[in-house]
Parts: sequence; structure tokens; C-alpha cells
Amino acid sequence: MAAVVELAGVSIVRGGKHLLRDVDWRIDEGERWVVIGPNGAGKTTLLQILAAQVHPTSGLAALLGELLGAVDVFELRPRIGVSSAALADRIPRGESVGDVVVSAAYATVGRWREAYDPVDYLRAAALMRQFGVEHLGRRTFGTLSEGERKRVQLARALMTDPELLLLDEPGAGLDLAGRERLVTALGDLCSDEEAPTTVLVTHHIEEIPAGITHALMLADGMVTAAGPIHETLTDEALTRTFGLDLALEFTAGRWAARARR
Repeated sequence: MAAVVELAGVSIVRGGKHLLRDVDWRIDEGERWVVIGPNGAGKTTLLQILAAQVHPTSGLAALLGELLGAVDVFELRPRIGVSSAALADRIPRGESVGDVVVSAAYATVGRWREAYDPVDYLRAAALMRQFGVEHLGRRTFGTLSEGERKRVQLARALMTDPELLLLDEPGAGLDLAGRERLVTALGDLCSDEEAPTTVLVTHHIEEIPAGITHALMLADGMVTAAGPIHETLTDEALTRTFGLDLALEFTAGRWAARARR
């Protein structure tokens, strides 16, 4: 099976501080990973490497068969779909939802004078239907609820039919209903054999959707555990990662964690 991501001894140092330290990680085609860890563990920094936005300070990072530092990242990035709060902040609030999604075909944020083919509009419409936001097509992005914005971002992230899909804390800021709708949509996506290799970052166990196959756990920039999710996500590994005595539950395909009394 082909490797989509290969990291070997990857470290990131900023201002003398290690944000990541000696990370080894391989993601094979078709796998669905969740990255779990407390705030400040290095999760977003790790995702920035996978998005070809940041180069390692040391170590080697290969994405989609290309070595960072030896490839034009502007050719690599369109092969990677990203949904993140940082990207959402760049989307003009007056942009129509339809344009937010279709403009991903040119990897632009904020439509200008690009000309799109009918096939682009058809794909955008299909993705908006998939995530239940097609009725919002003429609404502006700034008028949407947080849950609606998250689902629009998912549609946008898939617009270019990426080989690697990166989701940075997609459930952040959602209320209970919004979170559950999103987790259901993500579960459908991750369970689809035709969907791209996916990496989802979260620090909430309850946000892990169905279809996730593997887990990587981070603390203080270092990997504490990695592998198939049902072997890796354990009481012991979670306790070690978060520094609190935690007990896991797995019921009806969903995870939950509680502190032991």
C-alpha cells in the first residue's frame, strides 16, 4: 500500500522551543487518522507540515510521494484539502456560500474574475448536497451559524478531489446539536471507501467519528502512542497523554472519556 505521508525524525523549533520533537509517522493510502492531545501538544503544527505550509526544522517529511524542501509546494498544495479555523478566518464574510465552495477549484479565497466550467459548478452543488448546505448557496458566509460554516468548509475542502484531507478541530465552537450533525457527516465521509486519506485533529474524544481507523496521540510535541485505533486508544495511553487518570468508553460506535474518581 502506498504511503501518503512519511515523517522521519521530524522536529519543529521556534524561539528555542520544540513544538514537535522527533516525530516518526507513516500514513498509508485509505487510512483515516485522528490526532489527539491537549492544547499546546503540537497538533496544529503537525497538521501544518501535512498541509505543506511548514517545513521541518530537522528530519524528513514526504507528502504524496514528494519530499518537502525538494518540491514546489504550490503544485503540491492543491492535492491536499484543508479545513481549519485559520482558513475560515480568511474567507470574506460577504462571499456567497456557492462561491466559497467553487473557488476552491482555483485554490483561492474570495472570488475575483476566475472563470469556472460547468463541471466545477456541478461538483460544488453535489458536495453542498452531501453536507446538507445546498439550500444555503446564495447566503453569505458571514450569515451562517458556526455549524453551517463547518459543513461549508468540508464541501470546499473536497472540491478539488484531494488525495489527502486535513481537518483541524472541525467541531470547535459548536453546540451539541451542531457537533452531532458534523460528527455524523464526518462519519459518513470516513466510512466511504472512495473518500481521500483523512487526518482529523481534535482534543475531544467524543468528536471522533465512525470510520476512523488509526490514532496518533501527542503530548508536549512528542508522540505518546500511534497505531490502529482500537489498539492505541486505551485508558493508559489517554492518561499518559493528558496527564490525568482517565477511563474510556466505546458505545454504539462512539468514544467517550471520564476522569476516574
